[in-house]
Amino acid sequence: MNPKLAEKLEKANTEKESIRKVIKKISAKKPKDLDANFQKLHTESFKKIDCLTCANCCKTTSPIFRDIDIKRISKNLRMKENEFVKNYLKMDEEKDYVLQSSPCAFLGNDNKCDIYEFRPLACREYPHTDRKNMHQILDLTVKNTEICPAVAEIVLQITNKYV
Repeated sequence: MNPKLAEKLEKANTEKESIRKVIKKISAKKPKDLDANFQKLHTESFKKIDCLTCANCCKTTSPIFRDIDIKRISKNLRMKENEFVKNYLKMDEEKDYVLQSSPCAFLGNDNKCDIYEFRPLACREYPHTDRKNMHQILDLTVKNTEICPAVAEIVLQITNKYV
């Protein structure tokens, strides 16, 4: 990983406790401008950070594969659904389909996704920092500061706004 991106993750990790405290306050207050602030910072961060220089999400975690994702991906790969599941997925503790291993089997050496056009919804929406009702997923967002340098940057800026 690019050292500057790794530095963003480390900074968020170092400030984890203070981030959690501020996020707890934000969750309780549910500021009306929270979504707008997240969306603004999301846009700014992803103008500076190119996911292809990182791909840490694809290297370290697995999205949830819903039935509709499995159908779409297996169809595009010209595989039977049960074959796709057998070759690439496993069921986790929460009874969700996830990848058997990391990094993602569909991640190329150039950090590009081989199934990008028909990737799972969870991948399409990641890192979830430009959604509505951000107060509902703040715990997930804090967890994503461990994976995504852009989320780390966004959350550090958000917590500074609401201290």
